[in-house]
Amino acid sequence: MDRKTFIQKSTGALLVALPVYSILSCSGDDSANGDPTIDPSSRDCAANGANAIAISSNHGHTLTVPKADIDAGAEKEYSIQGGSGHNHKVKLTPGNFASLRENNQITIESTTGGAHRHDVTVACA
Repeated sequence: MDRKTFIQKSTGALLVALPVYSILSCSGDDSANGDPTIDPSSRDCAANGANAIAISSNHGHTLTVPKADIDAGAEKEYSIQGGSGHNHKVKLTPGNFASLRENNQITIESTTGGAHRHDVTVACA
């Protein structure tokens, strides 16, 4: 195989492999940085803030919501990039913060990036 053929075949393989890798990289689990096993009755957003306890098809994304943001209750957008090689964002509304202040968990949808999105479940820490 000459150099030109090698380069053409290598480029073609990359053009096929990268989209496939992107799709497969999103087939991770639903884990996140919060502990989903904590008894819901012992969670306290006012004292501890909140974390993502589940992120659908996760592959390194994380979310932490400081207690000061929960107290303020103003709409805010967060990056959930974490250890992932790409970023998504989630927006918490005043209604979401009101639910967290009542120690309820919420589920919000991330922005789309890399041809996919995530459902992010946030609960008090």
